[in-house]
Amino acid sequence: MATVADVCRFLESFAPTVLAEDWDNVGLLLGDRQSTVHKVMTCLTVTGEVVDEAVAEQVDFVVTHHPIPFKGVKRISTDSHTGSLLWRLASNGIAVYSPHTAFDSAPGGINQQLAEGLALEDIRPLIPLSDTEGDERISGLGTGRVGHCSVVKLHELVNSVASFLQVDGLHVVGDKDLEVTKVGIGCGSAGEFIRPASRAGCQVLLTGEARFHTCLEAESLEMAMILPGHYASERFAVETLANSLAEEFSDLSIWASRQERDPLGWQRKKPDS
Repeated sequence: MATVADVCRFLESFAPTVLAEDWDNVGLLLGDRQSTVHKVMTCLTVTGEVVDEAVAEQVDFVVTHHPIPFKGVKRISTDSHTGSLLWRLASNGIAVYSPHTAFDSAPGGINQQLAEGLALEDIRPLIPLSDTEGDERISGLGTGRVGHCSVVKLHELVNSVASFLQVDGLHVVGDKDLEVTKVGIGCGSAGEFIRPASRAGCQVLLTGEARFHTCLEAESLEMAMILPGHYASERFAVETLANSLAEEFSDLSIWASRQERDPLGWQRKKPDS
C-alpha cells in the first residue's frame, strides 16, 4: 500500500519544489510520511466545504494547489479560520501537500497546460530561471509561458480561452479586433507579468485576475489582457493532476474535489419593473 511519502515523491518529481517561488510554502505541510494512503483528493484551495468532503469521504491525503498554512502560524486552534481547518484535518489524520508555484512552472504544469490548450507553438518560459547550480531539474524552465499563434483577432482568442476553460464570461482589456500573434501566460494572479510579456513582444497576457491599475498599465503598454478569473485559470489543472495521480497509483481512490466551487459568480442586472 502507498504511503504519504510515496505520494510526496511522485508530486516532487512531477513539480520539483525547487521551481517554487522563494515566498511560497510548498511540499508536505501536514501529515506523517509513514502513514498509509487509500484515498487522495485534489483541490484548488482548502475550504470548509473541501474539509467537509475530505472528512465525509475518509480521505487520507489532500493535494491542494494553494498552501495551508500559507504563512507561519504561532498557534493551531479553532479560534481562527485557518487554525480550525488545520485542526479538523489533523484530527482526522488527513495529510496536506501543496505544489503551488512549482506546479505553475513545472514542465507539465498549469501554465504549460494553458499554452497547449490554446494550441500555441514554440512554447517557452516567460521568465527563465537562472540555473546557477547546474540543477537539471530547472534547466530550460522558468515562470509563466509565452508562445506563438497564427494571426488571430483578440475576440477570437478570448473565445478560445473561454471554450478551453469552460467559462461563460470573462474580463478583457484591449481592442477586440487587435491582431495577436504572441501570447503571454501566467495562471492565477500574475499581473506582474505584464511588463515581461510586453518585453517579450506579446500582444496579450492571459492571467486569472489583475488589479485595476495593472489593467491601466496594460493599456499604457498597448497590451491586451484576458482575465477568466483566478479559479477558472487553475481549477482545471487540479483535475488533470488527479488523473495523473490515478495513473501512477492505480490501487488508490483519487478524485478532484466535487464540492469545491468558485466563490465569485456573475449576476446580470434585472430590468427595472
